[in-house]
Amino acid sequence: MSDDLSPRRLRAFVAVAEELHFTRAAARLYVAQQALSRDIRALERELGAVLFVRSTRQVALTAEGERLLPYARRTLAAHDELAAAFAGDGGRGGRPLAVDVAAPVSTGQRVLEAAREAAPAVEFVARYHSGLTAAAADLLAGRLDVSFGRVAGLPPEILSGLEHALVRYERTAVLLPERHRLAGRAEVPLAELAGETLYAGAGNDGTAEWTSYARALFAERGIRLAAPFPKIEGEREFARVVRAKGWSVLATSVFVGVEGMVLRPLTAPVPLSPVSMVWRRGLRHPGLTALRKAARGEAAAGDWLRRPPDGWLPDQDAALHR
Repeated sequence: MSDDLSPRRLRAFVAVAEELHFTRAAARLYVAQQALSRDIRALERELGAVLFVRSTRQVALTAEGERLLPYARRTLAAHDELAAAFAGDGGRGGRPLAVDVAAPVSTGQRVLEAAREAAPAVEFVARYHSGLTAAAADLLAGRLDVSFGRVAGLPPEILSGLEHALVRYERTAVLLPERHRLAGRAEVPLAELAGETLYAGAGNDGTAEWTSYARALFAERGIRLAAPFPKIEGEREFARVVRAKGWSVLATSVFVGVEGMVLRPLTAPVPLSPVSMVWRRGLRHPGLTALRKAARGEAAAGDWLRRPPDGWLPDQDAALHR
């Protein structure tokens, strides 16, 4: 066996091991499938072991492949950490890390503030554009480095170019006009919203992942989704439009205050909105390392990843965040 295994070949191996599909793994790494296959064969020759059982219908890890996988992951993590430490980016005079936290009151903002405190030498530039669907395009194009939101709502071909880590299960809530019949409740059972119409971003393509979450939640509960409306820019304009329309709004417990409206958590069951930190696959930057560490710390301190016994998730999210 060679004493100098190629990180590129190890990345190819890990991608195929996780996807169990050569075409998807190649797309994930932005390489041709033939090049990926060559790297796997070369790695197998170096190790003197067969790592995958291939057939026309499926790909499976061999026992040797299963044995290699944890070592490969640890090796690549150490390699990325080393590269980030000496990249020269993000320190004083280095390239800032562009982070979209959606809103000044958000889980992303909490994580960003913790990272700034822990890594004062790194420059983070915050952006406040709601919607992971829109942010994902900017992430892939290199116009943005990190964002936060519901990854299960992204198309698979987009998600394959991104990496993500679950940060928090936010409780879903409803924003009600103060004179609404349910405004006096401390919590609102979902059944009480039957017959109601709620705004959930329909018409704003940038927040399609939130609208699809709402459709899953409202299905078979008699709750109607408000008709599509043009994208609303800014908190002040959002508050004006919502009040003018008399809308109730599907939100989360982490949401900006709106004058004349009250925020009430939903219950029976408790709908949860998974918030993940998302970044471009292969990104290396000290700021990303600081953000990931801050996210883990905030999640542990706030018990953000605990799911209540009566918690509800869309099937897509439940499958992704097992």
